[in-house]
Amino acid sequence: MGLSDNPVLQPVFFGLFLSMYLVSVLGNLLILLAVSSDSHLHTPIYFFLCNLSLNDLGFISTTVPKMILNIQTHSRGMSYVACLTQTSFFAIFGCMDDMLLTVMAYDRFVAIRHPLHYTLIMNRWLCVSLVLVSVLVSLVDSQLHNLITVLLPYFKDVAIANFFCDPSILLTLTCYDYFINIIVVYLAGATFGFFLMLGILFSYYKIVSSILRVSSSGGKFKAFSTCVSHVSVVCLFYGTGLGVYLSSALSSSHRKDLMAEVMYIVVTPMLNPFIYSLRSSDIKGTLRRLHLRTN
Repeated sequence: MGLSDNPVLQPVFFGLFLSMYLVSVLGNLLILLAVSSDSHLHTPIYFFLCNLSLNDLGFISTTVPKMILNIQTHSRGMSYVACLTQTSFFAIFGCMDDMLLTVMAYDRFVAIRHPLHYTLIMNRWLCVSLVLVSVLVSLVDSQLHNLITVLLPYFKDVAIANFFCDPSILLTLTCYDYFINIIVVYLAGATFGFFLMLGILFSYYKIVSSILRVSSSGGKFKAFSTCVSHVSVVCLFYGTGLGVYLSSALSSSHRKDLMAEVMYIVVTPMLNPFIYSLRSSDIKGTLRRLHLRTN
């Protein structure tokens, strides 16, 4: 059904979301370019940041290009297979964001709690293994969502009150009692997110306790500054994600649900690279050198 039926707003939405999509793609590609071109950035935290940027590219590309195409062609139709495919990739990339943010919190925990053994603990094998486990867990989570969806009978030619195939809305379109399935999906999502968030909170509890034991104020500031970007991204991701869950569960306003979805799906992947690049002097320095080299 898209964001609005008002024909006057369609060009506005087209320009707005096309601009946001291009900014997100450019920002994440710049992160990848900076890290890959500078050997000094070939460290665990930037390895995870590159994976987060790749994941954000996939996350926003799963929904926004189709919405932009629908606005441009004045067509909102989508086949059942295409809808399931979009739902599957949406779940994969959303889960990957959760996993990578938790892994990055663990990386900051090791860097501050065990600085002398950081390179030994966060070796290449462990970093690659953590990313592979994140991918595997995300694939399993996605296929569980799809399995529930596929097993249910659906009406034909239904309308989805969103700008993409939202998994939670799909369950309401079945010609079967979907209440139990919605509880299962929401409970699984909330439990999964809770344990990952608990891991992040535990890591930062240990980080803060270590920082407080540092005697000099300069040392405390330096240690804390290495975590600011990650904390900002975590707050943005979980804040908007929680907004989506609460708005869909508690609010009866379709417009509020869409605003929460836009913040979660579009705004968060767009802001992540800028939060990291603006806080990282290494990335800014690398991008500056690349700009001077091209000129």
